[in-house]
Amino acid sequence: MQPRPSPTHPDPLKNNAQEAKIFKHRVFFCAFVIFLCFSTLIFRYGYLQIFEYQTYTTLSQSNRIKLQAITPPRGYIYDRNGILLADNRPIFTAIINRQETPDIETTLKQVTPIFELDQDAISKIRRRIIQSHRFEPITLKLNLSEADIARFSEVSYLLKGVSIEVKLARYYPYGDLFAHALGYVGRISEKEAAKLDAERYAGTDLIGKTGIEKYYENLLQGKAGYQQVEANAHGEILRLLERTEPVRGNDLVLHLDYGLQKMISEQLAGRRGAVVAIDPTTGGVLAFVSTPSFDPNPFVSGVPNSLYQFWRNHPDTPLYNRASQGIYPPGSTIKPFAGMGALHYGLTDWEFKIRDRGAFSIPGDNHLFRDWKKTGHGIVDLHRAIEISCDTYFYTMAYKMGVDKFHDWMAQFGFGAVTGIDLSGEKSGTLPSTAWKRKALNAPWYTGEMISVGIGQGYFTSTPLQLAMATAIIANKGQHITPHLLKSTTGIQDYQVNNHSDGYVKFAGSPQDWDLMHKAMRDVVHGRGTAGNLRRDLVGYEMAGKTGTAQVKGIKQGQRYNEKELDERHWDHAWFMGFAPADNPQVAVAVLVENGKHGNSAAGPIAKAVFDYVVHQMNRNINATTTATPHAISNPSPLTLETDHE
Repeated sequence: MQPRPSPTHPDPLKNNAQEAKIFKHRVFFCAFVIFLCFSTLIFRYGYLQIFEYQTYTTLSQSNRIKLQAITPPRGYIYDRNGILLADNRPIFTAIINRQETPDIETTLKQVTPIFELDQDAISKIRRRIIQSHRFEPITLKLNLSEADIARFSEVSYLLKGVSIEVKLARYYPYGDLFAHALGYVGRISEKEAAKLDAERYAGTDLIGKTGIEKYYENLLQGKAGYQQVEANAHGEILRLLERTEPVRGNDLVLHLDYGLQKMISEQLAGRRGAVVAIDPTTGGVLAFVSTPSFDPNPFVSGVPNSLYQFWRNHPDTPLYNRASQGIYPPGSTIKPFAGMGALHYGLTDWEFKIRDRGAFSIPGDNHLFRDWKKTGHGIVDLHRAIEISCDTYFYTMAYKMGVDKFHDWMAQFGFGAVTGIDLSGEKSGTLPSTAWKRKALNAPWYTGEMISVGIGQGYFTSTPLQLAMATAIIANKGQHITPHLLKSTTGIQDYQVNNHSDGYVKFAGSPQDWDLMHKAMRDVVHGRGTAGNLRRDLVGYEMAGKTGTAQVKGIKQGQRYNEKELDERHWDHAWFMGFAPADNPQVAVAVLVENGKHGNSAAGPIAKAVFDYVVHQMNRNINATTTATPHAISNPSPLTLETDHE
């Protein structure tokens, strides 16, 4: 048994001095750790207060103060007389702010029935959320209905981060009247967003998609503004702290005339066609009509798919811009240009005559190219050939000229190339040549093909806009001016509108030849020509022009159409080109009426109405137009007209 320790006999295993020393070390170590922790806390506190003060102050403020982009108003668009064609109006817009939304997916499911969003809309919203900055609000739906707002109001307290704002959106007060010229705006796509200046387009949902709206997007889009607001924990705005106003985009004034555009649309009502009227002194486009048309307003907030499919699949193709994209054989309307080409190359003069027996054949070939008048026109010179639209005369000139000379000459009037008008999507048509056929069809050019090309058929195609520009050039006696819609602009950006000539047709003949061609075109109406019916009721001026037809359905040589057995859409297209007054042109016009059969009866009266308006009304101050309301197209009054081939 082990003896107990006593005061006189201490425990040999216990060392009090050692234990005291260990205890002392532990105390010092704990004190050091405590000191180190407090020092770290104090240092960190000082660092945050001194060096990170600005950072955390900003973060703190961001929980209370929010920076919001203010959409800039889009520039207004006016006609030449100051009539507002493209306006801005307030609409209610639903937006979602991700910073204030705890669960995006849950919120999207909740708002889907409230705002009646389809799967396509939800998919686009998700993609915008991924591509945009976290602080940037995302638009859920534009142009909310009263029902949308009512449904949202009932449950708004449950939808954190979702709110309704008032924004300005585009509005076209005259609906379909200017749709193909103005175009329309629509939601910014993902592809477009990737190319845009994020700062300039902050808070903006809409961008120009077609027409003037697209071409002059850079001028029409203004500069975004910003505002600082104080919000509570629920994201509700308490007060405005600071505001930088947005700057509206440039206002545009166009050469277009509301009254002229409306009158032409009424003349074309119920028919497929196009009319382009140009001021030959400036190149300004006074009228740009394509019918049928469409209302561009639904595109602003998102056109319903059912309506879009209706327009897209409609047999009359209202979305199709016939004026600058419609490609048609120009028919006999090219004869004045071809005649000037024959003079240029020395193939004819004003005294040279042919005997027209009703047909032409290439030397060594018995194939007959027949004139529209079966019995022929007898002795015909260039003046008479224009006046009565003698095919045989121009068959002869076409054979002499050949396709490549013809191509080089007609190209100077703008055929076979875009005009350069300030609209996107313009088509160039086809001006054939040996090189063109080899490239396009991998085939050689045959002499016989030139005969039909010489009267505006075969491979030769043009748009109404091209023909209107070419008509303005011949009215200018060879002076070329590029057509354009923009007359002037005012606003934050400088832009110089070019109203000047960009050259002359290189013509080897005499300046008098232009005057003689004007006289021949005048006699188409005022002589014994194909449009003699148009001189009725002309007051105070004379007009010059040329009728034309273009085959839609091919027939065998020498045969005639039986229109009673032919579907309407296979009838010939009707053309008229011309200018007025004949001695001092103020307007040049090209009129196309699809399946109109005869240029003098279908297209000519519309051109005459254009000339009457420009000469007698356009330059007057008409008070009625300043209070004009959106038009309703009505049928024109019936006309009793003479008819013949052209």
